[in-house]
Amino acid sequence: MIHHMAVIQRINHQKCTIEVFLDQLEDCDLSPVIDVFLDVQCDAVDILCRSPCVLNQESVLSLINAANSKLEVIDLQDASVRKDILCDILHGGLKCHVMNLRFNEFHAFNFAGGFMLLHTLSLDFCSSLSTLENDCFVNMPNLMRISLCGTRVANLWTTSAALSRLNSLVEIRFQNCACCKNTGSCPTLSRERRDLACDRNVAERTSEHSKSQQTTISVGNVESSIQDESPKFVSVGDSLVNIHTHSISHNSIDDRLIGKMSYNLHGISSSGQSSNAHPVSVGLSMLQIEVSHAKLETEEDGESPTSVLDLDVKDSSIASKMKVLENPSPICFENHYREYMIASLPHLQVLDNIPIRLVDRDMAKMVFSKYFEYLPYKRQHGESVSNILYMRETGTSCGYHERSTIKKQSNSQKSKFFYTRSICAAKFGSSVWPVHLPMSQICSTLGEGSRSLRPRQFEYHPSDASLMGFGTLDGEVVVINHDKGSLFKYIPALETSNSAMALCWLNQHPAKLLAGFEKGSLRLYDINQVTTKVEDSRWTSSTKFYDDFDQLTSVHVNSSDDKFLASGYSRKLAVYDLCTGRRLQLLTDIHRETINVAKFANCSPHLLVTSSYDCDVKMWDLRQKPTLPCYTSSSSRGNVMVCFSPDDLYLLVSAVDNEVRQLLAVDGRLHTRFEISSTGSSHNFTRSYYMNGRDYIISGSSDESILRICCAQTGRRLRDVHLQDRTLGSAMYVQSLRSDPFRHFHMAVLAAYVRPSSRWGIVKVNLLASSHHAKQDSESQDFCPRFGWGG
Repeated sequence: MIHHMAVIQRINHQKCTIEVFLDQLEDCDLSPVIDVFLDVQCDAVDILCRSPCVLNQESVLSLINAANSKLEVIDLQDASVRKDILCDILHGGLKCHVMNLRFNEFHAFNFAGGFMLLHTLSLDFCSSLSTLENDCFVNMPNLMRISLCGTRVANLWTTSAALSRLNSLVEIRFQNCACCKNTGSCPTLSRERRDLACDRNVAERTSEHSKSQQTTISVGNVESSIQDESPKFVSVGDSLVNIHTHSISHNSIDDRLIGKMSYNLHGISSSGQSSNAHPVSVGLSMLQIEVSHAKLETEEDGESPTSVLDLDVKDSSIASKMKVLENPSPICFENHYREYMIASLPHLQVLDNIPIRLVDRDMAKMVFSKYFEYLPYKRQHGESVSNILYMRETGTSCGYHERSTIKKQSNSQKSKFFYTRSICAAKFGSSVWPVHLPMSQICSTLGEGSRSLRPRQFEYHPSDASLMGFGTLDGEVVVINHDKGSLFKYIPALETSNSAMALCWLNQHPAKLLAGFEKGSLRLYDINQVTTKVEDSRWTSSTKFYDDFDQLTSVHVNSSDDKFLASGYSRKLAVYDLCTGRRLQLLTDIHRETINVAKFANCSPHLLVTSSYDCDVKMWDLRQKPTLPCYTSSSSRGNVMVCFSPDDLYLLVSAVDNEVRQLLAVDGRLHTRFEISSTGSSHNFTRSYYMNGRDYIISGSSDESILRICCAQTGRRLRDVHLQDRTLGSAMYVQSLRSDPFRHFHMAVLAAYVRPSSRWGIVKVNLLASSHHAKQDSESQDFCPRFGWGG
């Protein structure tokens, strides 16, 4: 019967396609079906399976391979074949044109085989897929459409970098229009365009005689008369809305899909809420535009107000919000997600079933330049390190890419940091997937048997770039050479169940380390007096003890090494004399809630700042009576920590759930607010520190596996780094972090591993080296064979 139908179709010059439904076959059917593929001269074969398959899996693989040369569509959704069979397919490659693998489990995008003819790929609801690797599309050169709705893909930077390698890509979905189950531009939008064109033609004919007359725009109960091309302003709430006559005339409505559609302008108000819609009457068209009653974006920094009702739409995110979008991946919740993707993928034509127009591209470029940094230090184009070194050595600057934005300087006029920053920018641009070096592989024998160390807090050494100190959950204090991965000093715990909560190296005497413990004990160690061998470790007379401070969480030494602070889960702050061990002051009730962190200034030994869960940050001067602070600055949520910039010009304040602000240290005024999305969790404790001096800040939160890097001066986001245990495919949550004081764009993170058992470990992150380049090196050498923690 199949052969007869194929002959008839060929006689009629029709395409012959055989559809095979695996879930409707039995094992005894497979051999005849394979024979059909060999005997019948068909043009294409579609293999479909949309429910779990009970067939012999090896036979299914043989069937697919037999049809491979004519394979058009393969649909293996909903885990219809075993994982090992699916892996064989992905590693072997296929000649299919369309592949649907919805609802399958992928921890990594691992299509190692050749898919040279594939143009459409659906991985919707592959809920384990969280990352697109650098070379994941290398075997799909003709891929044009990919759908990733309902996955765990979250990183704008790595995702756009991976997709940018697809020269043929025209469509991507991370969420879908409610009426669109497949890729392609939403058909509803096309119908609206046609209807709008008809309305526009009618409106043009009926308004031909009245071109010179006034046009009245009604927004709620507010009216404005518009005549000629000059901009007018309509009051909405407390703000002014700029309306251009040429934007509202029927001749320029263009393809804005407004006639019968409701535009939801969520992005206009800071609160994100919308009020009831206000009808805007334009000739015969009724535009339903929802305008927030919250204060709209108004004139700022000498610029004219944002034109909210200007139908040359100035927020391209409107296009994605006028349709109901479903099944979003986490990447969709990133601020300015749509604009970022459009700006990063210039050949993209459709995003989330919504077509991309020229006005969207223009707006995307504006949004990207306002909220994101393409490369560090305002570099706009990637350069090779060799070119930069050549320019430095020869004193030439020909072809330098910043000539359009920065006035050309001679070599003698360039900043002493110019070439260092240029090299950093060049390396940073080529390392979208930075190196993560977990130090959990270091193993050591501590006394009898093998036991893993469990870090609780850590600090880089202030003068030796190779050293790092950390305290453990068991109360040990350890100093390691983190470059070599070797033990440097080991100090055993004095008592059990007494975690090391805080560490601080002295400034003038960098061989000394102050440690605070959970039960309140405070000790000063001289690491020069401590042995390097674990089995010989013991207490020495050089260890100095101080009066306990109950519920301790933080210690900090001033710049002259004569005083230190202790604070914790109380409303008290203690000031100690470091030399005598005497408690000089005990300040009580200086905050309404617990004082989680207190820090001295880096340069002044008398200035200190406290942060509390009562939402306040307070500056104090020990030369004055501690009755009133120098000033108080408030956050909207409880403050987790605060720190000074290295030059003491700024304060970096981190409050619960990603509220990060930079204040002027002199008076507490707001300098920069960093736009980081909140999660809604009151237990998402955020910590932030300066990096590269005070050029950038790094921020991470306890309920998230993301490191965020932002420019300290502009607030623009440079990059997000997602922490993941590559062996287990599970997330690692940020408990604490520090930037390397000696190396640009290096940091270390105290991360909590979720699976298989809850444990903490330190991970070094190098933003200037690619994990793909370092993979061979990391596999060929054991990072540290003698010492380790984790477990």
